[in-house]
Amino acid sequence: MLQLKRSAHVFVGLAVLLTSVTGCSNSKIAKNLEQSLAADQRLKDNPVIFGGKQTGDRQNQQTQSTAQLPADFPKEIPLYPNAQLKEVTAQSNTENRISTRWYSSDPSNLIANYYRNQFQTNNWQILQQSGEDLGDSLEARHNDLLVKVTIQPQSVTNASPNQPQTATEILIEYQRDSTTTAQAKENTNSAPQPSTPETTNNNTTTPPTSAQEFSDLKLVAQPLRKYIQDLAALGVLSAPSNGNKSNDPTTNNFAPDRIITRREYARWLVAVNNAMHANNPSKQIRLASESAQPAFSDVPKTDPDFPIIQGLAEAGLIKSPLSGDSTQVLFRPDAPLTREELILWKIPLDTHRALPAANLEAVKQTWGFQDAAKIDPKALPAVLADFQNGEQSNIRRVFGYTTLFQPKKTVTRAEAAAVLWYFGTASEGISAVDALKLKRSPESTSQPQSNPG
Repeated sequence: MLQLKRSAHVFVGLAVLLTSVTGCSNSKIAKNLEQSLAADQRLKDNPVIFGGKQTGDRQNQQTQSTAQLPADFPKEIPLYPNAQLKEVTAQSNTENRISTRWYSSDPSNLIANYYRNQFQTNNWQILQQSGEDLGDSLEARHNDLLVKVTIQPQSVTNASPNQPQTATEILIEYQRDSTTTAQAKENTNSAPQPSTPETTNNNTTTPPTSAQEFSDLKLVAQPLRKYIQDLAALGVLSAPSNGNKSNDPTTNNFAPDRIITRREYARWLVAVNNAMHANNPSKQIRLASESAQPAFSDVPKTDPDFPIIQGLAEAGLIKSPLSGDSTQVLFRPDAPLTREELILWKIPLDTHRALPAANLEAVKQTWGFQDAAKIDPKALPAVLADFQNGEQSNIRRVFGYTTLFQPKKTVTRAEAAAVLWYFGTASEGISAVDALKLKRSPESTSQPQSNPG
């Protein structure tokens, strides 16, 4: 009871005091007292946290955004399901490029794998990607649509140094390029690729007869430059075909650092192999006929590279339902070629015999790769057989000494050319230099064999 009386007296005292202040609102004392009783502005801007949760609408403001996608946002661009749009920027001064910024609570590697799979599954042409297994960025094309996806952990871009990653930033930039697409279609309809193999009556390929000269090979480090130059002299390398001016038959750019697609490598593999064995039909790859039933659902008979890809499948050089692998129903022609695929497709054309039985431990003991466990079990026999080729090993020729194979890493056009420079084993084989001699001596009927050092 005594406590209640004291509270009542305090309340009455405050009421009298406030009444006095109101009556003397113009006095200096009143103003000072009013300011001392006003709410702290810092508390308005930064609400007090009780029990780990923010009061007011602050938390909702951090998780909600007023940004909206443009009405004409391309439906072809995949959007990560667990991501929230934060910003849309139109860069009208940069070829009408639109930039959208997203954030997700998922880890960056999960988001990276999502975009890589989406682009490959939906027939996007991947132009360039950085880092192993996509890594930081990916550039792709779908008809006249150019897209670049950049993925960064929040701690790298806008989090404090001591703050752990709490989100991932996804930057999607896109633009239309109708002029480029129209030009690409015109080039495709008016003239064939200058270095695409031609089909003869016996379903083999006749490589181009004219030598090629590329002006950008100075960008290639030695010794890869020599391999490209020799193959260019043989006339078996196609110019890059990504829908831009490089499709011009008069182009002299090789684009050595550009990622090579599975389609392009299949084309080179057949053309170079058949040029190397021009006088030995038993080692040439036969192209498939138009009446063949497609082995892959994404490479129909109307595909310009159907005879090549189908021919490789019918020869058992690439995995398909024809070779008993019922899971390989898609070829993914415009997907990037990986290192393990580079070796898996090439080794049978080196050895011309069954690949050795191999397991993970055997590859570890021979190559000493720290990341051998990442190699697809189907590729292990090819990797082991390549080791048995000694100094003529494809892996040694392209990558030099290495304790990391990085089997899922994409392959550049320069690296693919280096692999194709030599066909055979350590004891018997033929190089591009030998093939050039054969080409310049048509009267020769024997296949030159060499073991270049």
